[in-house]
Amino acid sequence: MASTITGRYALACTMLAFLACGEDPGSGRDTLPGQVAETSRGDELVSQAEQDRRVDYIEFLTTDIEKTKRFYSEVFGWEFTDYGPDYTSFSDGRLAGGFSVAPKVLAGGPLVVIYSTNLAEIEARVSESGGQIVRKTFEFPGGRRFHLTDPSGNELAVWSDQ
Repeated sequence: MASTITGRYALACTMLAFLACGEDPGSGRDTLPGQVAETSRGDELVSQAEQDRRVDYIEFLTTDIEKTKRFYSEVFGWEFTDYGPDYTSFSDGRLAGGFSVAPKVLAGGPLVVIYSTNLAEIEARVSESGGQIVRKTFEFPGGRRFHLTDPSGNELAVWSDQ
């Protein structure tokens, strides 16, 4: 049950599929990395900058992609797009995310990915506020991101298309 995801979710899905698969899965889709600047919310267009500092994408771990897709599609009606055997992206109609295969799922496994128009500013705020940068800024097709931990040790990521 695959679907095409558009708007900022397409960019995030492409980014995360690239990280999971090691290649750019954007070919053959109706949106391409770097060409996605707006998404639709009802009758209005919402620019990516309007999503500054809002949760943008959520990743979870799974030991079995097929069972996971079946469960979430049956229980919640989520739609999926596969990016190789070890990664699938979902859309719940409002928020998008993905599932990546892991040998074991541990508590705290989901990775919340937040959008920012200014990565350097957010990096500074993380350090100033007691957090740590655990993965330095890196590039992917369509943008850049870094990972941080909050004072309790929860890992999140922040990304930007700028």
